Amino acid sequence: MKRSSSLTLTTMLAGASLTIAACDDAPAAANWNKNSVAQGEQVETFQYADLDSCKTANAIPDADCDAAYAKALEDNDKSAPRFEAQATCEETHGVGNCVPRTASNGGSFFTPLLAGFVIGQMLDGGGNRYYRGTGLYRGRDGYQTGWGGTLGRDYATGRTTISRQSIDPPDSIRQAPQRMQTRTSVVSRGGFGGGRGFGG
Repeated sequence: MKRSSSLTLTTMLAGASLTIAACDDAPAAANWNKNSVAQGEQVETFQYADLDSCKTANAIPDADCDAAYAKALEDNDKSAPRFEAQATCEETHGVGNCVPRTASNGGSFFTPLLAGFVIGQMLDGGGNRYYRGTGLYRGRDGYQTGWGGTLGRDYATGRTTISRQSIDPPDSIRQAPQRMQTRTSVVSRGGFGGGRGFGG
């Protein structure tokens, strides 16, 4: 079992602090998601516990590590799964892995700690490659994004994959209101549920 400790980072994006879990090593082998084939285009991914791990791995340029990590922090602020009670959050993400946060309207809720970030290799319309990042959270079925996606493995290549929508969803998903997870909704969904209700 991996040890984790929480630390507070100040993001330039929000000008505020957030809590991120620092792991002893990067998120390890992804679990196969049996539903991934039905969730649309799959993209190859890299996953890291923190920014330094991304740069040390030297798999992608440092500037892309910076950009992907910044996007992961931004997404964490906007799309981290929200729970009305700490106990419900911990049932899904593990004891000690959830922290309180305050909404802009003054209300409070709990979110899981950011356990790292994932970077997807995307292709634009012209066939040019670019990278896009988002945050990862520990869940019952492995590492998952705030948009509801679960890391999978392409057994033909041995590479880790995720559905494109799970790392770079369309505006209709990105702008949808966050849904508060309750114990009833968590039980009915069998555990982790992305705030906007699609998986992959």
